[in-house]
Amino acid sequence: MLPVYFLVLLGATSSVFGAVDFTQPGHVIVQPGQALTIACKVSGWSLTDSSYCTNWIRHATGKAMQWIGYICSSGATGFTDSLKNRFSITQDTSSNTVTLNGQNVQMEDTAVYYCVRYNDTVMCLTRVPVQKPFQIGFLAFIIDVIIIFGLKATN
Repeated sequence: MLPVYFLVLLGATSSVFGAVDFTQPGHVIVQPGQALTIACKVSGWSLTDSSYCTNWIRHATGKAMQWIGYICSSGATGFTDSLKNRFSITQDTSSNTVTLNGQNVQMEDTAVYYCVRYNDTVMCLTRVPVQKPFQIGFLAFIIDVIIIFGLKATN
């Protein structure tokens, strides 16, 4: 049997709005059933600023945008019901990094993942407004994360 691997490509691109910048270089390879970790480094603002929460959303090809969850400066978190048992979000205020952790990654987790900052206005992704399930807005700073599934032959 050939094992299936997840290839997570984290685009070296970053999106900037004013002095705020989110970046994520590199890539990660994950097998189905294993854990996935995606870090989002922010600059231009502090994770300790109580005015903001950092959110993760994802967009699978041919599907609607899906909100995963958030973490606020206090450490409070919230998640969409269907993902709350497999995903968690942590933050390291010393490095200004927010990390999305996924457990038991499956084919349906294939998507472009976005790190976004809450600012109580509207969620904007590449100039396309998107509404979050509980009607709170965001200004999104995009980190491209694409999970690609492939087969690897074993000897």
